[in-house]
Amino acid sequence: MKKRQLAAAFLFLWAAQAQAQDVDPAAALAGVNGLREGSGLPPLAYSAGLEQAALAHAGDMARNGFFSHTGSSGSTLGTRLTRAGYGWCAAAENIAKGQPGLTEAMASWQASRGHRKNMLSREVTEFAVARGAGNIWVMVLARPGC
Repeated sequence: MKKRQLAAAFLFLWAAQAQAQDVDPAAALAGVNGLREGSGLPPLAYSAGLEQAALAHAGDMARNGFFSHTGSSGSTLGTRLTRAGYGWCAAAENIAKGQPGLTEAMASWQASRGHRKNMLSREVTEFAVARGAGNIWVMVLARPGC
C-alpha cells in the first residue's frame, strides 16, 4: 500500500513538474516585451528566482484546490518572494486558470486591465511565468533590491 501511495505521489509531482516546465521563457519574454515595446517601455529580464516563486504558488493552488493571490498558508506575494530568497522592492502577480497554453494565458492577462497594468509597470525589471497542473498560470513581476 505504501509503495502505491509513494508511486502515486511521485507521478503527481512528476506530472506537475513536467507541465510546469513546458513554459518557454523565450516565448514569455517575447510576449511581455512585445507589449512593453509597444508602450515605449524598457524590456524585462527573465528571472529563474521569480520562476521558482511562481512555480511554488501554482503548485500550491493545484495541490490544495484553490485559486487566489493568497497562498494556502495565508502567504502574500511578498512573503513568497522573501521565502524564495528573492530580495525585492516592487512586485506584482498575475494568475490565470484554464488557458491551454502560454499564448492564451498572455492574451487573457493583456485583456485584463489590472493584469495588463502589472505587465506595463515601470516599477518592475524582471518577471517569470509558471504553469501548474490544471492549467494554473502564475506570472510574477518584480524589481530586486532597492
